[in-house]
Amino acid sequence: MKSYILGITALFLLCFAHRVPAQDKGIQFGTEIDYYDLISGKTDAGKTIQWIDVNTTPETWRIEDDLLVCEGLPIGVMRSTNHYENFIIHVEWRHMEAGGNSGMFVWSDAKPGDNRLPGGVEVQMLELDWVNQNIRDGVKPPIAYVHGELFGVGGVKTIPDNPRGERSKSIENRAKGKGEWNTYEVICIDGTIKLSVNGKFVNGISKSTIKKGYLCLESEGAEIHFRNLKVIKLPPGVTSAEQIAAEIN
Repeated sequence: MKSYILGITALFLLCFAHRVPAQDKGIQFGTEIDYYDLISGKTDAGKTIQWIDVNTTPETWRIEDDLLVCEGLPIGVMRSTNHYENFIIHVEWRHMEAGGNSGMFVWSDAKPGDNRLPGGVEVQMLELDWVNQNIRDGVKPPIAYVHGELFGVGGVKTIPDNPRGERSKSIENRAKGKGEWNTYEVICIDGTIKLSVNGKFVNGISKSTIKKGYLCLESEGAEIHFRNLKVIKLPPGVTSAEQIAAEIN
């Protein structure tokens, strides 16, 4: 698995080095946009990804030039049209408020729970000041909580590479603060996730009980900007019906 991930990562970097400019930078609920088929290194206008509102509003998300802006309210998510199993995501993001909270869900069921967020594996995106604003019982959370934690939610179980309870923390703080761009590369293969933050792999989980599902972007109370969200679809693995999130009709 390690050599396979390294090989895929090399392919990923090569493909991004030869990518071409986007033809359509807009995104609206119910509107399809082109995305990059980075395995071939070409833009394929015949393949599209569509974002669907789950439990936010059209006012929650908007396009400004080449940015996807999330207002942060109401709390909830939008999801991809299709399921994804094995893939690589490149995404750049920045928080615009101190202590801002957001994230991305992979292998998600896209069904809001009691906290309005779905099941799946969350890739955490918190602004650095979050730890200072969320002191509980006199104890400040570790900076690792901010810096790209990975964890199963909604009943999804994983094995953390760097345990902090059931969550996996990053082993080095590479996150940048308010108004600064962060870059995540997220490799998701056969129930294993490896996360690179600003140019270095620092976290991971394995043996996720769900290995195929939707992608979701999270609105959780603060303005956040996304850009250069790219997906490379990889060949499927051996995945049982119990390891697939239910599709939404």
